[in-house]
Amino acid sequence: QVQLVESGGGLVQAGGSLRLSCAASGRTFGVYNMGWFRQPPGKEREVVAAITWSGDSTNYVDSVKGRFTISRDRASNRVYLQMDSLKAEDTATYYCAAGPAGAPWQSGYHSWGQGTQVTVSS
Repeated sequence: QVQLVESGGGLVQAGGSLRLSCAASGRTFGVYNMGWFRQPPGKEREVVAAITWSGDSTNYVDSVKGRFTISRDRASNRVYLQMDSLKAEDTATYYCAAGPAGAPWQSGYHSWGQGTQVTVSS
């Protein structure tokens, strides 16, 4: 089991930037794919970005391509989501998740953080 704790959310104006951080503890961090999900108010949770256990492959949902960047630091057991050019529609609770290496990047996640709120004002 992997324990995940997100931080870095907040209120930002449209066009601004935020960097989310996810700290992992528990079982070996390096063998998991890591993902960021978000759930806007009144909507279903959706995958935003994912990174493989080695860090050599990343995937993004189309709506954030070119604006968001996922990265991980296995030495510190952290994964990050750099969010630039934020839009009002990016407003959501953002969750960090861990899943088995080799699983599809959109699914299969078994460990979740508690979430961090991101609010983008227009």
